Amino acid sequence: MTHPTTKPIRVLVVDDSAVVRKALADALAQDPEIEVVGTASDPYVAREKILQLKPDVLTLDIEMPRMDGLTFLRILQQHYPLPVVVVSSLTQTGSEAALAALEAGAVDVLGKPGSAWSIGNLGPQLIQRVKAAAQARIRPAPPPSSSGPARGISRLTAISSTPVHPWHVILIGASTGGTEAIREILTRLPAGLPPILIVQHIPPVFSKAFADRLSQCCAFPVREAAQNDVPRPGSALVAPGDYHMYLTQTAGQLRIRLDQAPPLHHTRPAVDHLFRSAATAVGRHITAVLLTGMGSDGAEGMLAIKRAGGITIAQNEETCVVFGMPRAAIKLGAVDHVLPLSQIPEAILKAVAQPRVPGGGGATTPAAKPACEPAQNV
Repeated sequence: MTHPTTKPIRVLVVDDSAVVRKALADALAQDPEIEVVGTASDPYVAREKILQLKPDVLTLDIEMPRMDGLTFLRILQQHYPLPVVVVSSLTQTGSEAALAALEAGAVDVLGKPGSAWSIGNLGPQLIQRVKAAAQARIRPAPPPSSSGPARGISRLTAISSTPVHPWHVILIGASTGGTEAIREILTRLPAGLPPILIVQHIPPVFSKAFADRLSQCCAFPVREAAQNDVPRPGSALVAPGDYHMYLTQTAGQLRIRLDQAPPLHHTRPAVDHLFRSAATAVGRHITAVLLTGMGSDGAEGMLAIKRAGGITIAQNEETCVVFGMPRAAIKLGAVDHVLPLSQIPEAILKAVAQPRVPGGGGATTPAAKPACEPAQNV
């Protein structure tokens, strides 16, 4: 039940389909902490209702008459910044448009089923994303990036060091706000690093479009993971939407395993499954990064990695869209370094180059914090 002193999250639903508007409004109305204050059939109606109703969160369709949702989003974020959850069709075109919306400042994206009558089945996911969006830290969207590193940031060069263990892996987990955070990190990393494995809370179909977009602007190939993939140095794999991803080791060979076990932390894929399985498979030969997102997914897995001797990095509150996941890991004492997003790429390179102590203990330098001591912003 909602606490009497808690104001409900005010939501405006924008979609050109009357059936979809009603389905989304009805789904959101199931949660007492959310109040649907209005609906709009296109951006022009939405503009007037935003000024009149002052919603906390907007749900936005992309394909609409008179003005498409992406154009409206860009105008809105420039003149009236507001947390926006995009509800887009589960098609390749819809996925690409949704990712462009995330680049333009949308907080999150949800896949719209092919049938308008099945929209109501998205209720729990929609509620979760709206609540995360209500907590989001909204920043002005950057101008569209050209080819090369994101936002004009120079790509780093690898730090020379002792040879990296052949089983070393770099793990990245994220949720709300994570697609842009991951892009900013990966586009600054050089080629030739250990395999990078990524879990981003993202719908099916969208994950492939996300990987394809990253591959176009990174120094190494990025693709959606497949069953029994062998993680290769100099490449990155993204967990498919609606599939958990695990790292396994059999007969001296690392492989990817995918399954559709029940959601963990209300999500599939879950960061915890990747982090825990990697801690078992390769022990201390891990550099793990936990980025922006609501909830606690990844915290327990990051603690397992730290206890195995890996090095753990979390994004700091000031640069997170939602600080929930990093905060949960920090509270557990699972984090060696808490850093602004801009400093994480270099921290990854240093961690990969850093020798590991057999039997646990993580990093061998004073920069690492013991598990019982709360990590501080560096």
